[in-house]
Amino acid sequence: MNSDPEDAKFQLTANNDSPKRKKKKKHRAQPELPPPSPTVQAQVQVIHEDPQKASPFVGYFPSGYDPSKSCGGSNSLVTESPSVSVYRSQKWPKRYQLVVSPTGSNVDFVGTNYSGEATAGQQCRYALGVFDKGTQSLKIAPVACGKIFRLEPKVRGLDVADEEPESRVKEELSAQQRVYKMRELTNLYGTKKSIKEAKKKHALNQEDDPKSQEELDGKIKEVKINKEALESTDAHIARNIPPYDSSATSPQEAYPLDKIILKGEWGFLEDIFELLQVGAEVATNTYPTFVCNRIYKLQEIQDEVEKRTLSCIFSYLTHLIKFKDQHSMDGVSSAKGHKIPSILFQKFSTMFSPASKRLSAEKNDLLISYVLVLTLYADEFRTNPSDIAKDLRTSSIKLRVHYEHLGCKLSRQNNLILFTLPLPLQFPTVRQKRRR
Repeated sequence: MNSDPEDAKFQLTANNDSPKRKKKKKHRAQPELPPPSPTVQAQVQVIHEDPQKASPFVGYFPSGYDPSKSCGGSNSLVTESPSVSVYRSQKWPKRYQLVVSPTGSNVDFVGTNYSGEATAGQQCRYALGVFDKGTQSLKIAPVACGKIFRLEPKVRGLDVADEEPESRVKEELSAQQRVYKMRELTNLYGTKKSIKEAKKKHALNQEDDPKSQEELDGKIKEVKINKEALESTDAHIARNIPPYDSSATSPQEAYPLDKIILKGEWGFLEDIFELLQVGAEVATNTYPTFVCNRIYKLQEIQDEVEKRTLSCIFSYLTHLIKFKDQHSMDGVSSAKGHKIPSILFQKFSTMFSPASKRLSAEKNDLLISYVLVLTLYADEFRTNPSDIAKDLRTSSIKLRVHYEHLGCKLSRQNNLILFTLPLPLQFPTVRQKRRR
């Protein structure tokens, strides 16, 4: 029989494909899903943390030990639940040790909140939920991060197991190491402003290396001793006033400004200057009356360097007055919320050394002397004491004694009391008490 070759090809192809079409695909059996848990309508009660009550302790067993299955289970011979003990350190009250002792076993599960996993930083908050099926209520209580224990198995009676490696125990860092670590953290995660302030503070507190210290010691030995300078230093201590130069030929040299405001402190005193740059007003409840009544001087100054210098003087004077208010009975409310830069606060605390919350009479007079010298700079060494007397919470008559101790003279002009600084400096004689 003759047949068409194309038909033969078609039949051959069809016959070859037919077995593949009849072949059935094997499907994997789907795992049976557990039935959905029933919905429970429960009353939720959140128990807030009470500082007078201890928060619950939470312990977990990474070894796989399950106390609920180990006692009372169908395959368990132990019917008593394990005993739980909590130990507290007498030396460090915040250190706890949780011990779980299974019945009939010589292995204890011990966990602490001051070693091992507990020493790592905790970034989460935890809570413990207890569901009561009878009352259909869920109670949620907070759990402190320091009261979560990793219970590790330890053989009872072996002292070696209780000893901890020295590397696990955190030793207290020294002050220098703490400052170094804080500087590293600031450089890594701080803002640009905080990094800039940290660099300035580090530059001020930076110590010389041994080589430069040896060179400095050699230069000091070559320096001749100035007896007049020593005498003026003794007078400065006795008079309780800022550093001065008795041989000065100008008022600016009599009380050098760089001896009052140090080089590294100017960068922290630009708050008033920045307010003027953006056109903002100086708040009268934030700055002293003396400063607010002289802001017009800054607006009239054309030279930017001179304007910046005077604004920094106003800012330094403000911090001095607020520091005095923070350590006095009648000025605490006005200084509330005022932030003194840390570099200045440390300096003031060292200079005026408040042993308690109040300044001593001697240190209070020294602080007032610093303030009055800055008022002389602000008023071009012709100042009226009425404004600064209000800020210092005293009278102009009492301030007259302080001005005279600085070498100032009283004068009157257009029914105004003015204090000037004549040269050379002349101080009132210091009366010494006679020994009986």
